[in-house]
Amino acid sequence: MIEAARIASRTGGTGQDDKVFPERKLIQDSRAFLFHLLIEIANFTALRRHIGLPRAEMLPLDLAQRATAALPGVDIAPVGRASLGLWFYGSERRDLERVERSVRALFAAPIDLDGEQHRVELIVGGAFASSHGADEVRIAEDAEAALSNARDAHNGAAAGVRSCEATDARALARELDRAIGNDELLLMYQPKIHVRRQEIGSAEGLMRWRHPTRGLILPGDFIPVAEESQLIGRMTLWAIRRAIADQRTLAARSHDLRLFINISGQLLADTAFVREACDLVANSDTKLGFEITETSVIRDPESAIANLQIFADYGIIIAIDDYGAGLSSLAYLKQLPARELKIDKLFITKLTSSNRDPLIVRSTIDLAHALEMEVVAEGVETHAALALLTVMGCDMVQGFLISRPIALDALISYLDEGRHQAAPIDARPSLTELARNWKRG
Repeated sequence: MIEAARIASRTGGTGQDDKVFPERKLIQDSRAFLFHLLIEIANFTALRRHIGLPRAEMLPLDLAQRATAALPGVDIAPVGRASLGLWFYGSERRDLERVERSVRALFAAPIDLDGEQHRVELIVGGAFASSHGADEVRIAEDAEAALSNARDAHNGAAAGVRSCEATDARALARELDRAIGNDELLLMYQPKIHVRRQEIGSAEGLMRWRHPTRGLILPGDFIPVAEESQLIGRMTLWAIRRAIADQRTLAARSHDLRLFINISGQLLADTAFVREACDLVANSDTKLGFEITETSVIRDPESAIANLQIFADYGIIIAIDDYGAGLSSLAYLKQLPARELKIDKLFITKLTSSNRDPLIVRSTIDLAHALEMEVVAEGVETHAALALLTVMGCDMVQGFLISRPIALDALISYLDEGRHQAAPIDARPSLTELARNWKRG
C-alpha cells in the first residue's frame, strides 16, 4: 500500500494556474521517499504589471534556473504561467520541509530583474510517498491539493486576522514617514510618445520606494497606507520637488520634457496642499503636469474643479487618468480644465482581440478631440495595437512597447539614443491593412 502525505504552507498572495507536469529527468534511487513540491509566485500579477508581460512570462524559468543551481539533485522546471515544480528523493519525511526552507531562503531577499530589485512571494504545497512503486500521478494530485489548501488558508487569514494587518499598516506608515525624509523614495519615468510626430514630449513619474530591508515596494502597496496615515500630501510634495529637479537635469541634457505627477483625489480639496504645490511650480520655472482620476473628483466636485483650475492657471497641464475604468461622467468631464485624456489600459490590451473595445476607444478619441483634449493610450504593448491607435487618430501612446518605467539616468540614455523611434517604424507595415479593415468594419 502506498504511503502518502501532504504539507502546505504560504507567505501570501493569490493563485491561479492549471498545472502542467512535464517529463522529468530525475533518476530513480534507493532512498525511501519521492517528494514533489509546487511553488506558486503569489505576487505574479503585481510583478507582471511592473516588469511587463514578456519579462513576466520568463520569470518562472528564471526562478527555476536559480533554484537548480542552488539545489543539486532536485529536478526543477516551470509547470505553469506562475509556478514551479520540484521532484526529488529523500531518506526521511523531513526532507520535504528542508527543501522548502531552502527554496524560501533562496528567494527571501529581493532578486535582480533587469537591474531592479523585486521581492518574490511564494505559496508552497507539497506531497510525498514511498519511493517503492510510487504513484506519481497521485503525488502530483496531492501536491495540487496541498497548494490549494495553502492558497485558501492565506485568503482566510487575510479576511480574518485584521489586527495583524492593522499592525503592519501602522508599522509601514511609520517607516514611510521616515523614508520620505531619508530619500528612500524615487520617481521612475515612463515616456509618452507622440504618434504622428514620433517625439517624446512628456513622461509620467511613477513613485517607487527603495526600502532598506524589503527591497523595491510598488505604489499599490504603500500609496493606500500614505492616504490612510495622512502622509500623501507630504509624499506628493516630495514628488513635485523631485520632478522639478529632474526636469532641470533633463533640460541641461537638451531634453525638454514635461513631467507628470499623479495626484491623489484626497488632495484635490486640500487648500494647504494646493497652495504649496502652486508655490513650488511658480518658483521653479519648470513644466509639470498633474494626472488625476475622474472618480477622484466625485469626493468634493466643487472644491476639486476649482483647485484644478488653479493648477491650470499656473501652467500645470491636467490629465484625466484611467478614463473608462471607473464611472465616467460627461457632466464632470466637460467641467474639468483638462488638456489630456488617458484611456485606461483595460481597453488597450484587448484592442486587437475584441469587437467592442475598438469602438469604445475610437468614440473616446473623438469625444476628447471634440473637447479639445489630446488622447493618450495607456498599456500599449504590441505593434498591432500601436498601428490601430494610429489609424484611429490617437495622439500619444504609453506602455511597455515604448518603454517600461525607468530611472532618470536610463531615461536620458533612452532619449540620447533615440530608442523611442523603433516602435513606430516597426508598426508601419501594419498600418495599411489595419486602416483598410477598420474602415471596412
